[in-house]
Amino acid sequence: MITTDLAPGSPCWLDLGAPDVPAAAAFYGAVLGWEYQPMEEGGDVEGGMFRKDGKTVAGLGKLTEEGARPAWMIYYTVTDADATTRAVEAGGGTVRVAPRDLGEWGRMAQYSDPLGGQFAVWQPGKQAGFELADEPGSLSWTELYTSDAAAAKEFYGGVFGWRFSDMELPGGGGTYTLITPADLPEERMHGGLMQLRTEDLALAGGRPYWHPVFAVTDCDAAVAEVTGNGGRVQMGPDDAEGVGRLAVCLDPFDADFVVLKPAES
Repeated sequence: MITTDLAPGSPCWLDLGAPDVPAAAAFYGAVLGWEYQPMEEGGDVEGGMFRKDGKTVAGLGKLTEEGARPAWMIYYTVTDADATTRAVEAGGGTVRVAPRDLGEWGRMAQYSDPLGGQFAVWQPGKQAGFELADEPGSLSWTELYTSDAAAAKEFYGGVFGWRFSDMELPGGGGTYTLITPADLPEERMHGGLMQLRTEDLALAGGRPYWHPVFAVTDCDAAVAEVTGNGGRVQMGPDDAEGVGRLAVCLDPFDADFVVLKPAES
């Protein structure tokens, strides 16, 4: 369960890099009911914040990195971004953006794991992270698709101290690994990882990739908004026992995400 107490090692923020900010804002507004609040005009960066029910849930910015694909970037809370950077390097990862202060708000850094999966961290200052989680229209889970689950567990365990537990998917669907932040109980599981063939990772050119899972009140209605506003569906909607009804989707620029109506508890 993702919460807004933003304990170390748990997700605390996510933002989307998109080539067309107004179009992306309109798409997610239709699918997730988000309101877009742009930054002040005249700034150097095009982008802003997504809000749901008056609470900040994510960020949106213009994709400017040469050769980068539109994608969601997930941030995890850390107490020391510099120490995390050293752990990333020691584990064979790459520093994409070295730790930097964002005014009084906090300190951030971005990395790639040893196989190329991109993620980020946030050392909170005045701003801790998102203001809504695990509710309709907000982040409820994070997921890594990778070509080497064992290597991913070794790397991320070393960086964040995460604990892992494996479960077999029904119907011979493979092994799914559940992720729990260090020093938190199992009910605070925040994500999972799954090993896929390299050819099944074509969306990121064969590299691993993280994506967000957003809670919704009606999965089929959300999917209808995805396809009706220029997006596509990769899988589903399908019912997953004990999980809920979900669909893997792409926005109009091929950034991937999942919509999930959680199962009744």
